[in-house]
Amino acid sequence: MNVTLRQLRVFRAVALERNFSRAGDSVGLTQPAVSRSVGELESQLGLKLLDRTTREVALTEAGHSLAARLDRLLDELDQTLQDVGGMAQARRGKVRVASSPTLSANLMPACIAALAQAEPDIQLVLLDRIQQDVLGSVHAGEVDFGVVIEPSATDDLHCESIMRDPFVLVAPVGHPLTLSGAVPWQALDGQALVLLDHASGSRRLIDAALARHGAHCTVAQEVGHPTTVFRMVEAGIGISVMPALALPPQELGHLAISPLTPTVERDIVLVHRRNRAPSPLAQRVWALVRQAAPARGLNGGPQN
Repeated sequence: MNVTLRQLRVFRAVALERNFSRAGDSVGLTQPAVSRSVGELESQLGLKLLDRTTREVALTEAGHSLAARLDRLLDELDQTLQDVGGMAQARRGKVRVASSPTLSANLMPACIAALAQAEPDIQLVLLDRIQQDVLGSVHAGEVDFGVVIEPSATDDLHCESIMRDPFVLVAPVGHPLTLSGAVPWQALDGQALVLLDHASGSRRLIDAALARHGAHCTVAQEVGHPTTVFRMVEAGIGISVMPALALPPQELGHLAISPLTPTVERDIVLVHRRNRAPSPLAQRVWALVRQAAPARGLNGGPQN
């Protein structure tokens, strides 16, 4: 059965007016178009809904039964469509966002504060998870979108880069590598490193950069949190390569930070499922997070 909404609306107008011409005027159709629409509806239902004469249009028993229910059903449908259409203008609600730990700590607080000022009726619910779990939450539809380090596989994701973040050398103050300004990647060859573990979205990028520049290093420790990395470097366990955004805003005490050359950066991206567009509310939060990202290395072009 292929009954259309237009056919039902036309029939309701005929049932109300009991005249094809007046029904046509009320729905913006010609009398022949009204007659044709009712005929198509009768054909789909396999029932005669109207008795037509040259002087009047009368409802059959089936026509009375359908007309009696149509007012409520079509009114409910109209209300539902208005409610759904109103979502585009909705200004209040929750948006769930997942992000990896360094981004949760060093990027998202500023974004949440900016959202509270710009959109006080929108609540951003942040899920602080390792990158693999963030991507899992996005794929499962548990969150509206995620904030991650450039994922290795993006076939089923829509990604938008919001900033680029360089990797830097972290070493104790006075370490020989920190005495001459920028440090070539190859100068790390033979050094003992304390690195974030492979749950971090940055680790594969660091490993690739070391290999690409011929720096063969011993990994003395692999840990899950940047603060642990810094404390181990302070203790002399090794030096480290870290993303600049992971550095705390306060003083690093006995640690020195040096740029690495050539510059290697990680992309910080917003992600959602490719075939599932965020709600209008989530799209506003997406745009605000993009705008609130730190100005350093900003790069807002889309990636697919």
